[in-house]
Amino acid sequence: MSKSAIILPASFVLTHLMEFITNNWLLILVAFLSGAMLLWPYVQRQMSGMRDLGTLNVTHLINTRNALLLDVREPKEYENAKLPQAVHIPLSQLLSRGSELAKHKERPIIAYCARGARSRMAGSILRKLGFNEIYNLHGGLQAWRDSGLPLEKA
Repeated sequence: MSKSAIILPASFVLTHLMEFITNNWLLILVAFLSGAMLLWPYVQRQMSGMRDLGTLNVTHLINTRNALLLDVREPKEYENAKLPQAVHIPLSQLLSRGSELAKHKERPIIAYCARGARSRMAGSILRKLGFNEIYNLHGGLQAWRDSGLPLEKA
């Protein structure tokens, strides 16, 4: 027994498709926006030029390649603790104070903040300042603290 396929005219399909879109435009918009929000972190990571590193890889990079730690938290946050030997330049001042980092362009640079979100934004600024090897401490200072690694008073 052979099955016969039902062939619908293109105009019928197009008419019903347009009717579906017209009746469900809000649902389609929500689906599109939620998909875009899911993709945004990936796009942002690709545009920043940074790689995320965990605390183990950060300590390895510090010990083997003399990586520079850059704290991009605001001054009020910086008062309590910082990673050992970190340079502090708040994200809001990074572009204007970037010349302070010029002598370190050959070193890998690891940016961090409280939890890792703002330091990701620092990546594009550091790229504009001429840095090529830029990393983000995944989880920020909180991940460092949770790993039991040493901190200094600021």
